[in-house]
Amino acid sequence: MRLLVVNAGSSSLKLQVLGPDDTVVDEVHVEGWDGEGTGPLRDLAAEAGAGAVDAVGHRVVHGGRDLVAARRVDDGVVEQIAALTPLAPLHQERSLAGIRAARAALPDVPHVACFDTAYHASLPEAAATYALPAVWRLRWPVRRYGFHGLSHAYAARRATAMVPGAERIVTCHLGAGASLCASLAGRSVDTTMGFTPLEGLVMATRSGTVDPGLVLWLVTDAGLTPEAVRDGLEHHSGLLGLSGTADMRDVVAEKGLGFDVYVHSVARHAAGMVAALGGLDALVFTGGVGENAPAVRAAVADRLAFLGATVDPEVNDTATPDALVSPPDNPVAVLALTAREDLEIARQLRDLLA
Repeated sequence: MRLLVVNAGSSSLKLQVLGPDDTVVDEVHVEGWDGEGTGPLRDLAAEAGAGAVDAVGHRVVHGGRDLVAARRVDDGVVEQIAALTPLAPLHQERSLAGIRAARAALPDVPHVACFDTAYHASLPEAAATYALPAVWRLRWPVRRYGFHGLSHAYAARRATAMVPGAERIVTCHLGAGASLCASLAGRSVDTTMGFTPLEGLVMATRSGTVDPGLVLWLVTDAGLTPEAVRDGLEHHSGLLGLSGTADMRDVVAEKGLGFDVYVHSVARHAAGMVAALGGLDALVFTGGVGENAPAVRAAVADRLAFLGATVDPEVNDTATPDALVSPPDNPVAVLALTAREDLEIARQLRDLLA
């Protein structure tokens, strides 16, 4: 099977053709994609060779309560995905645009949707439930969904392959969006993002967790509109709000308040993930920051040294993922891994079609 993986982001379209052994046969990254047109998909399919694409896998951010595993795409599944748009408006719309464009370009092959929320469907009730009025929880789908599940699932499985016997794994997906996940024997048991991708860690432009009372105060006392608060929390907070830049390279170079708050946020939440696991066998860094910012890995590991998660400074500074960056005899393995959501999508797609 040759698979086309479609990853439609908020402003970009990433396409990859994977061979039977999961090697990347061809790929296209379209920046500034507006969600329209099938040209990139048709061109890539043509470059790969006539009839070379046997199936298409789509990354979809939100699956809600019902779409908790990979699903073959039909009109009904498209309607279910569209109904979840209010929970992730920007990402969900682009996922739908990618699905529509791919189905138009390649109408004769199966299409499969893989959901970022699905890996966290296994969360224990205690971890997934918000302490809200019962009538709210019964009336509306308010619960912790979690995100980045495709990345967390792949990273946890890859860590187990590199560190045989590791079952209690904390994966740190650190990119523009960032979240942590506690995986126990291949199942998500806790994560930092919640009902929306805004909860949890400090991110590039998102605030992460803030006091709900502060949000209410900004509306009722400071006079901001809900739209202005949403825009501020989503697009002008995080590293951008603290350091004036969302680029981690600049934040690391400055080593100011933004860096300190970011590291504190990751380490604090990581310790919470360890509590959910009852211990720690492996700490994994992935995503653009996790892979390429050794200073962040070192600073977070230093905060978690009491758990046995330390790095070898020389190895960490020069490591190219996938790599073990902790000393060989360390009680906790610390790894830097390349984010490969495409491989997780391919695995789920092949399992479903098989």
